Amino acid sequence: MGEDTTIIQRKRMVAEQIARRGISDTAVLRAMERVPRERFVQPDDLAWAFSDGPLPIGEGQTISQPYIVALMTSLLHLQPTSRVLEIGTGSGYQAAILAEISCEVYTVELIPSLFEQSRKLLISLGYVNIYSHLADGSPGWADAAPYDGIIVTAAGPELPPPLLEQLAEGGRLVIPIGGRGHQVLEVHHKKGGKIHREVNIPVAFVPLRGEYGWK
Repeated sequence: MGEDTTIIQRKRMVAEQIARRGISDTAVLRAMERVPRERFVQPDDLAWAFSDGPLPIGEGQTISQPYIVALMTSLLHLQPTSRVLEIGTGSGYQAAILAEISCEVYTVELIPSLFEQSRKLLISLGYVNIYSHLADGSPGWADAAPYDGIIVTAAGPELPPPLLEQLAEGGRLVIPIGGRGHQVLEVHHKKGGKIHREVNIPVAFVPLRGEYGWK
């Protein structure tokens, strides 16, 4: 793929898969156009880099469907001053999208090979506002809390309590909750010291592993 070709494909992906489905947050749309998704997929899957679905990235993990990445990002209501926590770095693609919009991104990955691969890629792409950590992400990253947004890119059987504790006042947490293979996307908004829960759409994510995930 030449550079001009990939730029055209990214713009088409955003127009047809994301904007057409109702995502109107201009910061999210621009980030999805800018971040080179083709760099985050495996070489054998390059032809499907902009396809309307998830792709395997190794270790039983996936890079999420472009629409789902855009939807979850838009549900965070991020600002340029936002500090965001991501649980499950995976390929690093979601972290890059977040870094295009917000001030600081803290991302935690459990699998060493994915941690090293994503960290090196994000550095090579020039992201200096992403802080990577190799650990069980299900308890969050307390040392850098609080966060204006928390996004969990794997599905838990229930919401990990420490994540709510690390959410700033006015902050939003987006997480898939449910059984293995099928969940619903939930949004938890902290307002006035209370948590307000919304249910969004049905989704299918890989299981969240760790202390507050699937054992």
